[in-house]
Amino acid sequence: MKISITKENKENKKGTKAVKIVLCILFMLGVMFTIFTQWSNFTYGPVSGDQMLINLTSPTDGTDSGIYVSALTKALLPSVIITILFVLFVFLRFKIVLNFKNYSAIVYNENMRKTFSVILSLAVFFGGLAYGINDFKLYDLYKAYFVKSSFIEENYVEPKETKLIFPEKKRNVIYIYLESMYLESMENSYMSKDLGGMEEINLIPKLTQLANEGYSFSDTDNKFGGPKTPVGSQWSLASMTNQMTGLPMKVPGDYNSYGSSGNFLPGAWTFGDVLNNEGYEQTVMVGANAKFGGLEYLFSSHGNYKVMDYNYAIENGLLPNNYKQFWGFEDDKLYKFAKDEITRLYNTGKPFNMTLETADTHTPGYVSPQIENVFNNQYANAIYYSQNEVYKFVQWIKQQPFYDNTTIILIGDHLSMCSDFFKNVNKNYNRTQYNLIINPSPELEISKTCFNNRIWSNYDMYPTVLAAMGVKIDGNRLALGTNLFSNEPTVFEQYGYDYVNKELAKKSTFFNDKILSPNGEKVSLRSSKENEKYE
Repeated sequence: MKISITKENKENKKGTKAVKIVLCILFMLGVMFTIFTQWSNFTYGPVSGDQMLINLTSPTDGTDSGIYVSALTKALLPSVIITILFVLFVFLRFKIVLNFKNYSAIVYNENMRKTFSVILSLAVFFGGLAYGINDFKLYDLYKAYFVKSSFIEENYVEPKETKLIFPEKKRNVIYIYLESMYLESMENSYMSKDLGGMEEINLIPKLTQLANEGYSFSDTDNKFGGPKTPVGSQWSLASMTNQMTGLPMKVPGDYNSYGSSGNFLPGAWTFGDVLNNEGYEQTVMVGANAKFGGLEYLFSSHGNYKVMDYNYAIENGLLPNNYKQFWGFEDDKLYKFAKDEITRLYNTGKPFNMTLETADTHTPGYVSPQIENVFNNQYANAIYYSQNEVYKFVQWIKQQPFYDNTTIILIGDHLSMCSDFFKNVNKNYNRTQYNLIINPSPELEISKTCFNNRIWSNYDMYPTVLAAMGVKIDGNRLALGTNLFSNEPTVFEQYGYDYVNKELAKKSTFFNDKILSPNGEKVSLRSSKENEKYE
């Protein structure tokens, strides 16, 4: 038996070349749908369609260059190589014949190539498309634009019109988001199994210790539990928006995006607006470029916050011009800068709000040179070190003269996206965000049954934190959020989580026209007393 491979010179019919090009394009798109979806899952964990669209339409200033390198080498390059191989298969015409003594058999020829090309191209295209649509839940994106719901309008409590009574001596608040810049978070799952976590050894012993000194809200009988992650809350900026506004971060409507100064949810009246209207001095500090995703616009548009980010640190000489770690600067420096800024805020004589976002649990996890490797896993070391630094920072706050009148909020704003760290976790395990309120107002009214078996979300932090600061809230509701210290049910407890989540995924004309639209009512960035100075 002999094998002969010969070139086929059969003349192409008119239009054949165009068909081949179309098949190659379809194949390439299918490959890219598949590989980029897999890359996204490995890099970020499950990503929803709304998150993907909002991130694509938001500012990307300050993105870690490692993300681009990873996308190029692990997603784009393999897609190109596979597509090139398919192009060669489509355009090279040859025939394979098996020659025996008395006969010969055609194993492969031009007609077979045409058939295989069409089948393979269409299979890869539609398979990749279906995989991407299912994985990114793109049907929900369709509903966000074309299926209407009045749920938000019917259940929205206008914070600007709600009666809020602050204590005579207004409390300070230090609000700490335990996360990395838009990727990771601090979870209860990092605890040991005997405490309800997923680890053999407790990775966050100091945060576990702190939890015994304050109040946290759980979705189970266990002390350590957390919120649900409904629509528009699964990533960092969304979660911060939830907690500031009591609303989901929905996909841009017909009028607006989240990436322009003074135009971030202009119709919302937020936690920052409330405190600014009461004369609070406010600062937000992040270790990255705050323009990424529009974070700077959220805080500067609502509450007149002083924004201290990576750019601020460089421009004001806090860091050398060429300094950069991951997205910006690490938590060792963040806490140092925060101590100085908190001291400055206290010395103004005004009540203050210091909001900061930690960063050391960024994939694969930054580990300070000051710590020895405790575990074999770098991300685990980053978690352990990060929680220890948070604990030391809280201990520093307790030693300050303003502590008695200061409430501390610690929260991991969403579930970690480090998929590789959780690859062996039981799929039935319920991962939740760490949450803790330390030193609330002595005037706080607390329901004895408010802490366990709650169905809640980050939306509820808006009124809950104000209540922890001693603020009396008429009706215990703001926007879609509920004061968790009260007996008032959350919207999820009232209607059921699945129902509410489905409604929130749909298009809300009220949200688009009154909250998101630049034509909606603009909120003042100054208090009434300050407005008098400008008139």
